[in-house]
Amino acid sequence: MSRTLPLILLLLVTTASAQDVALLPIASGLSQPVALTHAGDTRLFITQQVGMIQIYDVLGLRATPFLDIRSLVLSGGERGLLSVAFHPLYRDNGFFFVYYTNRLGDNSVARYQVSANDPDRADPASGTILLTIPHPDFANHNGGQLQFGPDGYLYIGTGDGGSAGDPNNHAQDMTQLLGKLLRLDVDHGLPYTIPASNPFFGRGSARNEIWAYGLRNPWRFSFDRATGDLWIGDVGQDTYEEVDLQPATSIGGENYGWRKMEGFHCYNPPTNCTDPSFTMPILEYSHAQGACSITGGYRYRGSQIPSLKGAYLYGDYCAGTIWMATQTNGVWTSKALFTTTIRISSFGEDVSGELYVLDVAKGIVYKFISRGITRRRAVR
Repeated sequence: MSRTLPLILLLLVTTASAQDVALLPIASGLSQPVALTHAGDTRLFITQQVGMIQIYDVLGLRATPFLDIRSLVLSGGERGLLSVAFHPLYRDNGFFFVYYTNRLGDNSVARYQVSANDPDRADPASGTILLTIPHPDFANHNGGQLQFGPDGYLYIGTGDGGSAGDPNNHAQDMTQLLGKLLRLDVDHGLPYTIPASNPFFGRGSARNEIWAYGLRNPWRFSFDRATGDLWIGDVGQDTYEEVDLQPATSIGGENYGWRKMEGFHCYNPPTNCTDPSFTMPILEYSHAQGACSITGGYRYRGSQIPSLKGAYLYGDYCAGTIWMATQTNGVWTSKALFTTTIRISSFGEDVSGELYVLDVAKGIVYKFISRGITRRRAVR
């Protein structure tokens, strides 16, 4: 890794609301990094859209991929290998799950297992498809996030099927898996079973996998490791981006309003769209700020930056702005933490709760750190 990377940091960050926070580049030379997570240890697993997962650890970025499924993946635009989630009992069973666009343009969720002989390599022959979601009409709005919830179930974010304005109204169609959050039990039978506690289990023609609906493209969502609350960054259409918050006490079934609403505003129909059954966002922002696509993040639960404790960090792909949202008397508000030139594809969290942000265009991973640490490193 180049010794000049700390100087790149100083050029990237143009403003800061929190003066003690900075971004430190830790890995570069990646091919379209779109997700970062951990497997319950100090290693970072970086998902690259082209179809590879690489490990970063104390030795740096490993040259040999943990998993390489480029032959299975259709990559480009919003398609590709989009995320990985490690089973809560990964140390015992070695299972992990990936979400990718297959060669036919449909979205697949597959289970793999780590190699029996090398903890830093997956067994490529262990792949088992659990779910394939047809995506026949358009190339965009594939969703792509996998996360295990505090309940041990696998949550999957799917886009509405693409184009503009959800022309097929998939997000409100309960017979479709598009435009939804899904919740699966991956521990009892293959390909999966459906928890009986899912809100639409056994209810008419609704797909039993559905946990929540009315979403346009929940590209990135996360669980608060302290509270279990679910944070969703849902990409907007032409004018507004939104953040949705589902409390840990939720029993599911929320309708987040798309395509009738975009953020707090009517979309289709353009007036008289409100419905008391909708769950409204807790935050929105306008494209008038130079924005175009929200990248949902994480609530900071690390220990290295006390000023960020409990703040929800998220950003915008086009504007490069990273916001921090905080709560006062039950109301969430945001302010800009950084204005950057980063094409923000994703945020990530390590085993200790420290946060990272990924630049898909330049192939760089940055870590949020104390600015004092950055200054010491930059002058060496």
